[in-house]
Amino acid sequence: MIVSAEDKHWPPLPWSDWAETCAALHLWTQMLGKYRVAHTPWVNHAWHSALYVTPRGMTTGPVHERGGCVSLTLDFVDHLMIAEADGGARESFSLEPMSVAEFFARITRAVEAVGGTFHIHGAPNEIPEAVLFAEDTRPRPYDAEAAARFHKALLHIVPVFERFRTGFLGKVSPVHFFWGSFDLAVTRFSGREAPLHPAGIPNMPDAVAQEAYSHEVSSAGFWPGGGGVDEPMFYAYAYPTPEGFADYRVEPTAARFDTDLGEFLLPYADVIASDDPEAMLMAFLQSTYAAAADTGNWDRDALECEIGTPGKPRALKRPD
Repeated sequence: MIVSAEDKHWPPLPWSDWAETCAALHLWTQMLGKYRVAHTPWVNHAWHSALYVTPRGMTTGPVHERGGCVSLTLDFVDHLMIAEADGGARESFSLEPMSVAEFFARITRAVEAVGGTFHIHGAPNEIPEAVLFAEDTRPRPYDAEAAARFHKALLHIVPVFERFRTGFLGKVSPVHFFWGSFDLAVTRFSGREAPLHPAGIPNMPDAVAQEAYSHEVSSAGFWPGGGGVDEPMFYAYAYPTPEGFADYRVEPTAARFDTDLGEFLLPYADVIASDDPEAMLMAFLQSTYAAAADTGNWDRDALECEIGTPGKPRALKRPD
């Protein structure tokens, strides 16, 4: 497909314009993610729980259960929730204004219609004062245009994160979407164990948080807004936070360190207003990683490599 000139532009995404739709999507994605968790063996740092961005929306990818395979997808092109299974079974329903309880009932029926079992933990995670999905009957809006813009923004962000990911020989996460915190993330690891995480995240088992942060990390990501930062933001943090991390000079100049969050922040609006959004975002990713690696005394010579190029094998480092 040839990309139109319009599609090459990063879309505006003012959080205040779609905050309620965003909140609904947050809860809907949790149900998809919890289905993955219910049927997938645990992978380090809960990587098995995440969703992935596709050309049409977000998906669980293949989930194996009862001798078969099921995938769940939120389609932001045709605005559908789609359940598909091996053998060709397919069931869908429209994404439209509805309560969380109604979405829960519909997704349960859709999964069962294709031969799956939708037995999940029935309460939201990482949300204060969470209401059980089946009991959340408050009407919720669905702004299809806003959801499509959000998806389009992710399609611009993912390839930059993917390129950044290639410049590391050590352990590095996939580029994936965490439904608990509703953010896209990529994480590098120093290879060393970290102090036990204090946990205490609302409606999240302490054991999950502590396993997620079992080793030293430099993590970056994107979230669309909410939680006290009411605009879309790129973020970067280190755990544990090394001395001097907050004072490290990072790029671009629009980036700042938020002492309340303990993270570097870069407004999405500044990125899309720049002449080269990809370059600005890459500068943020690279410099905030350098902040974590330098102040945390990572073995950068052993862990890093050149950014990958399509079709070109990575050149090996040879001793002199």
